[in-house]
Amino acid sequence: MSRPITAHVALGANLGDARATVRDAIAALDRLPQTRLLRASGLYRSAPWEASGPDFINAVAAIETTLGAHELLHALQALELQAGRERPYRNAPRTLDLDLLLYGDAVIDQPDLSVPHPRLRERAFVLLPLAEISPALVTADELQAVADQVIERL
Repeated sequence: MSRPITAHVALGANLGDARATVRDAIAALDRLPQTRLLRASGLYRSAPWEASGPDFINAVAAIETTLGAHELLHALQALELQAGRERPYRNAPRTLDLDLLLYGDAVIDQPDLSVPHPRLRERAFVLLPLAEISPALVTADELQAVADQVIERL
């Protein structure tokens, strides 16, 4: 059996009952095979970033898993589909968006998976909830760089 890895997942939704969807998705992470939820941030509201539609509800979860990075990505995509995720065009409004932010210390640069997530450090809706649950992973300078982005902790 593989050694457990701590991974961080960003969650977001802006269609339907987004709060309930994000809460349900956090619980679903704990039910993934070979995975357990370590901690989850509170919920945040943010305006769409390079996207359209209503405000997003966002959170970040830390999980421990023995799934490989690609296995985890596929499990996250399956959760998105179960929540009714469609991809009619880039950055379309969504019922659920799950992004693998970090997979331990791994650096992966493949067509279907980039870890650390390439836009992780550009988005307040990721950095603030990440800093809430794993403060050592986010610097004060990074938080300052996104301070002009509108985000509200719910």
